[in-house]
Amino acid sequence: MTQERTGAATFKGNPITLIGPKLNAGDPAPDFILSKNLLEEATLKDFSGKVKLISVVPSLDTGVCDAQTRRFNSEAAELGDEVVILTVSADLPFAQARWCGAAGIDRVITLSDYKTNAFGEAYGVLIKEFKLDMRSIFVIDKDDKITYVEYLGEMAEHPNYEAAISAVKSLL
Repeated sequence: MTQERTGAATFKGNPITLIGPKLNAGDPAPDFILSKNLLEEATLKDFSGKVKLISVVPSLDTGVCDAQTRRFNSEAAELGDEVVILTVSADLPFAQARWCGAAGIDRVITLSDYKTNAFGEAYGVLIKEFKLDMRSIFVIDKDDKITYVEYLGEMAEHPNYEAAISAVKSLL
């Protein structure tokens, strides 16, 4: 049975329901299969041996999601090759590629949860009402253990960028 967390977050002050468990630091990171494009997929294992910052956004075509992805793209240069930054959304892969090209995003890997929403459900960020993933941040160590989690309470708010980057740097 799918776990629902009613009122776990809001969208413009209105309660929304998140589907899936609330993950915590210390939990093993759930594996995932996300779309890189229409024919190619990515899994957690594709990034093994690296520190992973997963930045989850509802849609790249919104202001906060745009700013969040640009911020992590600029931070990526200073974090080095031991770190991979993944941006996950339910946007179609070609919409993600178009947005990245227009925004000059070249250090963040965008992955799409559009086919099954399985990532959103496994990470507890699938918004029942919209079939989008709720804004959140996950930092996962080289052994695929979650070391930092931020679930945003309001969909339109920014995450704590400094805390997320600090969590990544503590693993290097």
